[in-house]
Amino acid sequence: MEKINIGVFEFAEQAIRVFNRLGLLLVSTNEKTGPNVMTVGWGLAGVLWGRPVFVVFVRPSRHTYQVLEEADDFTLNIPAKGMEEQVSICGTVSGRAINKFKEAGLEILLSRRVNSPVIRQCIAHLECSIIYRTLLNGEKIPSLVKSSYSGNDYHKAYFGEMLEAYADQDYKSKLP
Repeated sequence: MEKINIGVFEFAEQAIRVFNRLGLLLVSTNEKTGPNVMTVGWGLAGVLWGRPVFVVFVRPSRHTYQVLEEADDFTLNIPAKGMEEQVSICGTVSGRAINKFKEAGLEILLSRRVNSPVIRQCIAHLECSIIYRTLLNGEKIPSLVKSSYSGNDYHKAYFGEMLEAYADQDYKSKLP
């Protein structure tokens, strides 16, 4: 199915809703590892430095962290209704051990403006160029350390400038 352009903030609005229901599939790539996919359930969208930005959070203990550290970009992909099993696989199995694309039956497609691919079975895609990274500091969030960071595995925030978003023409009817 041919994809139509949608606004980056239209994507962000739907993505934030899907975070609470299922999660998004984040895809990143670098020369060493090739493409990697991970389910993400946290994110922020807004305007920073006069640019539209989507921020994703990844723990250093995750394989995706190592991929993103050597990547220039990432894509976010909204899964369709019925993709719960694929999203679960991508969120519970490490890319260090297996090829999650193959395990989950996901096909990658070239993106339009970044190196990281998109996932064919997903209904909407956002391409982001990483413009900043920062590790969360546990000393600055003491009330959250016990509930979210008992192992001191603080998330790193990846700020992606939202470059382009596109979707299936009928994507809203397929949202989880």
